[in-house]
Amino acid sequence: MFTGQYQHAIDSKGRLIMPVKFREKFKDSCYVCNGLDGCLFVFDKEYWEEFNEKLMKLPMNNKKARTLARYFASGSDECEFDKQGRILISPALKEKASLTRDVVLVGVLNRVEIWDADKWNETISDDEVDIDDLMEDMSDSGFDISF
Repeated sequence: MFTGQYQHAIDSKGRLIMPVKFREKFKDSCYVCNGLDGCLFVFDKEYWEEFNEKLMKLPMNNKKARTLARYFASGSDECEFDKQGRILISPALKEKASLTRDVVLVGVLNRVEIWDADKWNETISDDEVDIDDLMEDMSDSGFDISF
């Protein structure tokens, strides 16, 4: 499980240091793909394979299903860690997530998200997130944290 957040920088060659806490769970490589909300998703091999199996089960005769499969499959790379624990983010993925030099890596349970630092700060600002409202909405969906 991935949790926590770390600030790092992408160097001029597109390399990004993966925090040791995350890297230990990935082992030798990870899969980076288009994410949602303007970030990139990073999965370990096991979850990436499960995710792809779900995509492959979508009906090919459904245009939305085809579009979803294309979105994730075409915008993905297997990234191996170098000796310094860095991965290479492709120019296409950097552009898709509007990544500049400063990024935030966020552990979100089954994945790591890579965010442009400014976009992350906007996304989590108190002006943008009403956690009480979110909890009410999730409660209506069956999520309950009462003990």
